[in-house]
Amino acid sequence: MERYTHNVGENMISYTDQGVGHCVVLIHGFCGDSHYWKYIVPHLVKKNRVLTVDLRGHGDSSTPKNDFEITDFADDISSLLTSLRIERATLIGHSLGGYISLAFAEKYPDKLCGLSLVHSTALPDTTEAKENRENGIQKITKNGIKPFIDELVPNLFSMTNREELEYQVKLVKNIGYGTSEFGAIGALNAMKNRPNRNEVLQDLIVPILLVAGSDDEIIPQERTFSVENDNMHQAVIENSGHMSMLEQPDKLVEVLQSFLEGVIDSKME
Repeated sequence: MERYTHNVGENMISYTDQGVGHCVVLIHGFCGDSHYWKYIVPHLVKKNRVLTVDLRGHGDSSTPKNDFEITDFADDISSLLTSLRIERATLIGHSLGGYISLAFAEKYPDKLCGLSLVHSTALPDTTEAKENRENGIQKITKNGIKPFIDELVPNLFSMTNREELEYQVKLVKNIGYGTSEFGAIGALNAMKNRPNRNEVLQDLIVPILLVAGSDDEIIPQERTFSVENDNMHQAVIENSGHMSMLEQPDKLVEVLQSFLEGVIDSKME
């Protein structure tokens, strides 16, 4: 798969660009990269132009020298779309990628055709979650990224899948090891500081898809399904934790393809 780069100020964003048609941007989660979507892209590119992006401080993208917020990630996506002369796109964001997608929707609504949050939430961190972010920062600062990833990754999978999907768990660990320490710390701070965007989700007029895992221990269903409106669809991926794109890719593909067909139909109205 050929990779490309786009410069945003002093930062370099690595991405892939495949297929033709309606543009779909896949945005990975914390300590991930575009390989999270390896089982999803081959299906979506049959009818769509699909971009996968390595977030700043993750994967093959560069790490900023200064602190950053969730909105800065969204600015990177907007800059990339502008450089490719893509006027509007559907954003599909996993976990951290969902926070970024919502920030994008808030700041660049005219560039949005549709929005999907996959194992994500519009709500801010709870007090406990903020404490966990701080603990994560201290662990990475003291011991580096590898032991942090070794502790984090198994909990992303359901209890059953973390034992049965040995290859996928190892894949996510190896991807996580490639995250820069400052990139991980910066993302933890950005997630901890993000505002409540529930009203943004509530007020969006584009098609919306909210996806939760039946066994997700990171973001439970009630935090994903925080609002309801007429243009919103909800889906629960059974037998999946926080990583349905790797735990139950066929089920997630089915849900995403159906959603994207609806987005394309709404553009034609």
